[in-house]
Amino acid sequence: MKRIAFLIVILSAFGISSAVAQELSPERKQAIDSLALEKIRDLSKYISIIGSKETPWSEANRVIDRADELFMQGSEIGVSSLVRPEISYYTVRKYFERLMRLNYNKVEISWYNIEYVSDLQRQPDGTYVGVITIFQKFKGYDAEGRLVYQDTTKKDITVYVKRKETQIGGRLIGFWDVLLGDIRVKETSK
Repeated sequence: MKRIAFLIVILSAFGISSAVAQELSPERKQAIDSLALEKIRDLSKYISIIGSKETPWSEANRVIDRADELFMQGSEIGVSSLVRPEISYYTVRKYFERLMRLNYNKVEISWYNIEYVSDLQRQPDGTYVGVITIFQKFKGYDAEGRLVYQDTTKKDITVYVKRKETQIGGRLIGFWDVLLGDIRVKETSK
């Protein structure tokens, strides 16, 4: 019985020291925040490329693969419209495939006011989770170049920061990686 109690004390101490080791210093947190915002900017760029009717099909598919790598498996992206009250959610790949096939002659998508709305919060498994809010301006044009649809959507993007390891030159190197999660529609306006 004493051995079990001793083992529990040792494991508890290891768990506490392991948690302390994974706390983010202010410098590390700033670097992670920068990486998260960089991934958001990459996603914004990818969405513009995929949504552009001038992008060749093969290039758009290559960019979809790159954009898909930014996300946690199983993530969804919300789509809203001024003409429909409901919000539809699609897997990341399905969202990009739908974006490629939009029924406009020209599409312009831009993101602005990109900012953290919730600071990174440590989860029990050691992952940090935060939310970045963006505003998306969408414009769709017909064959004559007339603007036929436009909206502005406020979206919240969940950000996951996980500790990972890779082997380089026979040595195990630890690093923090940032992955995007669900993109939730908060509001859509004209």
